[in-house]
Amino acid sequence: MTFVTISKRLETIARYCPQGARVADIGSDHALLASYLLLSGIASHVIAGEVNEGPYQAALKQIHTLQLRDRASVRKGDGLAVLTPGEVDVVCIAGMGGQLIASILEAGVDKLDGVKRLILQPNVGEEIVRRWFLERGWELIAETILEEDGIVYEILVAERGNVELPYENKDRTKEELLRIGPFLWEQKQPALVQKWLHEREKWAKVLGQLSRSEKPEAAARVQEITAEVEWIDEVIACLRTDRL
Repeated sequence: MTFVTISKRLETIARYCPQGARVADIGSDHALLASYLLLSGIASHVIAGEVNEGPYQAALKQIHTLQLRDRASVRKGDGLAVLTPGEVDVVCIAGMGGQLIASILEAGVDKLDGVKRLILQPNVGEEIVRRWFLERGWELIAETILEEDGIVYEILVAERGNVELPYENKDRTKEELLRIGPFLWEQKQPALVQKWLHEREKWAKVLGQLSRSEKPEAAARVQEITAEVEWIDEVIACLRTDRL
């Protein structure tokens, strides 16, 4: 049997794909996830979408090499434009910023008819994706955070449903949970602490730069960022305490 090796990040995404699903991988990056889904018997059919010529050709070659053309389609196009409504059950978008992912979904919202599950892995801007779910009727049903090669990734999974449910009866406000992730807050994994420690370090550097500034608006910005750092400190303390 032919095998394809994928990262822990992509393998985690694959675990959220229902057995026998028709899956679209948008921005497929050499069609590695698509190939794995077929070779592992998870997906019944895959569509790998690429907007740029180089990755598109690489994906074509990957599918051709593995002789998967009867159950796979590699298409060149922008976002969900490569799909027709009702063609897939699952849409995966991984390795992009949250703002870009939300823009892709919004621009192709009519192509989501018949789609039962979204599996998204934003590199940054996870809060933007969670807010898009809220606005468009997709219920966040699962979240995973993991570290690989020194980088922390979040994977968000949604289905149509009660968009408010993940944020109810929690010990943090909805606004906070949109930033942290309601399921991630419950799980309190070490990678979540690592993420917020990195955020704190980033803001501390900005604070240091602003403290040396003589611009009149710097004082107000220092106050804002100081409040942000204090909030992050409180979040980290809670995460660490609850794990003891």
